Amino acid sequence: MATASSLFLGSSPVSTAPRTRTGLAAPSPPSARPSLRLRQRSSPAVAAAVQAEHQPAVAAATKPPALPFRVGHGFDLHRLEPDLPLIIGGINIPHDRGCEAHSDGDVLLHCVVDAILGALGLPDIGQIFPDSDPRWKGADSSVFMREAVKLMHEAGYELGNLDATLILQKPKISPFKETIRSNLCELLGADPSVVNLKAKTHEKVDSLGENRSIAAHTVVLLMRK
Repeated sequence: MATASSLFLGSSPVSTAPRTRTGLAAPSPPSARPSLRLRQRSSPAVAAAVQAEHQPAVAAATKPPALPFRVGHGFDLHRLEPDLPLIIGGINIPHDRGCEAHSDGDVLLHCVVDAILGALGLPDIGQIFPDSDPRWKGADSSVFMREAVKLMHEAGYELGNLDATLILQKPKISPFKETIRSNLCELLGADPSVVNLKAKTHEKVDSLGENRSIAAHTVVLLMRK
């Protein structure tokens, strides 16, 4: 789950935030304060399309037992390519490379969505929102996040806690970490005390360490309301 694009609902296009290989802002110099930009929020029409899209896959899933708590794990990895925006946790991070993906390539939000869906015993994000569907071309991953949270509440659960780990060699995430975590808390509707975000390099090993890819792991605990 890259070029300016739209989600097409029937015959009416709904614009999403553009991903383009041209006109990418240059990375901030080391001495400058990072300039972060929150991605544009999705319209109600896009949210309605998401709900309509996932219903068949969700309906076909076996309903899990109403346990007092459920645990889910999410993982995602994307290739990094020059002249694409790097979006992590809904935030545009200054860098000379970004994620090659069908949607906006937000590796953190994708793996959080998968962790929530996994805890609920539902299909993964790629089954519910397939990359073969042009409606999700360049889509803002906050759409998928809000839908996962909605499914969580509909199933009678709330977030106990979340622990996420970003794995990337560059750029250093420490200047952006609290902004990313704050936006993640907003999307989850969660108190910051239950949302933890860590970042690690890959010690220059394999594609992650060579700055050719970025990955993330997430573990969530859902508690019965």
